[in-house]
Amino acid sequence: IASGGETAGFEPAWVPMAVLGVIMVVTYLFIAFERLHKSVSAIIGAIAAVVAAMAFGLFGSGGYHHVHEIVGHDLNILGVIIGTSILVDTVGGSGLFHFIAIRVVKITHGEPRKLFLFVCMLTFVFVSLLTLAPGALLMASLVLVICKTLNYHPKPYLIAVAIVANSAALTTFSSGIATLMIGTAAQIPYVHFFIGSTPLAFASAIIAYLVLSRIYRKTLLEDAKTAGDEADRKLKVAGFEEWALVKNRKIFWRSAVVLGATVIGFATAQVIGVGLDFIAMAGGMAALLFCAGDPEKAIKKVKWTVILFFVGLFVIIGCVKDTGLLQVTADSLVKLGGGSTTVLVLIIGVFVMAASGFVDNIPVTATMLPILDQIARDNPGMAAPLYWVLVGASNLGGNGTPIGSVSAVVALHALETDRGEKVGWGEFMKAGMLILAIQAVIVIGYVLLMNSLGLLPDLPKYTG
Repeated sequence: IASGGETAGFEPAWVPMAVLGVIMVVTYLFIAFERLHKSVSAIIGAIAAVVAAMAFGLFGSGGYHHVHEIVGHDLNILGVIIGTSILVDTVGGSGLFHFIAIRVVKITHGEPRKLFLFVCMLTFVFVSLLTLAPGALLMASLVLVICKTLNYHPKPYLIAVAIVANSAALTTFSSGIATLMIGTAAQIPYVHFFIGSTPLAFASAIIAYLVLSRIYRKTLLEDAKTAGDEADRKLKVAGFEEWALVKNRKIFWRSAVVLGATVIGFATAQVIGVGLDFIAMAGGMAALLFCAGDPEKAIKKVKWTVILFFVGLFVIIGCVKDTGLLQVTADSLVKLGGGSTTVLVLIIGVFVMAASGFVDNIPVTATMLPILDQIARDNPGMAAPLYWVLVGASNLGGNGTPIGSVSAVVALHALETDRGEKVGWGEFMKAGMLILAIQAVIVIGYVLLMNSLGLLPDLPKYTG
């Protein structure tokens, strides 16, 4: 039963499929339209799914304990989120990230177009290393401080943070929650993931920079006039003190070592035979031990609402899987594509990108994973292209709307809180949808081209 596809003798089989399917869709609608906090929606949906599943006898002889098996299957994802949250909060307290950012900003001397480029580059680096939410939050805070000092309009820079961050989330296995979920489910080796997705990350980030710099060129030119002559601008930038938030230089350097060791650990986890959750937790504990971290404060900073959100999603999808609905969906997709990998890549890429912009890429990814797993088991040759297009589509799909990704929510909320300025759906989508359309062509084209050339990294889970 745990593998899905059985309904413990309940007839007709379509009834539990329909009921659990409706529960899942209604939950996703509540998440999309924010009628309740998304964590509350997910947990309520999970409770309803468990009640329905038990009423239909989907859990068999294991009964309610099957719910624990469903959650336990994905504990590694929760471990990575907890560990990296502790690591980032503790290392961030050393002033390391502020130091790096100010050093980079000084290179630009405050020239708006250069600053815009470096904001994009810094966002890419920080999100790659720190994961999506912490990286975007850090950059949003820095942008507001810099723009206030130089009297620049922060909107172009914050929208750049919102969109480029999603490209950066493609860089490594652990850079974003969606990539973490996909990499874990498909058992993609960390280095293979880096090789397969980094070209997409760079290409999509470059597209975002080029489009945004074109759309906001007038604002950037106005900023250049506002800043006065070059000497005044350089003087203001020189006033930024990179060591201002560094209270203890020993802890500063220890933090750099711990962060570097954790990144190396992620890259070598499979070689040494441990999971990314082990590396993340070890990195978090090392930060608390050697970097003067406050355990109470760091643990409170863990995104517990995200943890609850994931638990709810895992339970809902596990219950739906046990009805056999996801198996039916997988078979239907293969039939719809006529057995063609190219058609399936197109269908999945377009659907996931469109859905991620309105529902949130996490539930979309969580739902697609068991469907792709079933297709890949039945058709191993399709595994690599389908998973790689899911990687690109799920992360970049959020670029289309202001609620489609965590980075957009963080950056736009920072703008509204600090400046009292809202970015409407129309304004955001003017840039976001254009970027997303170009990125969609790049993602689908890249996957199809690399697959035809046999250059996509293999997935050992399906190829043996």
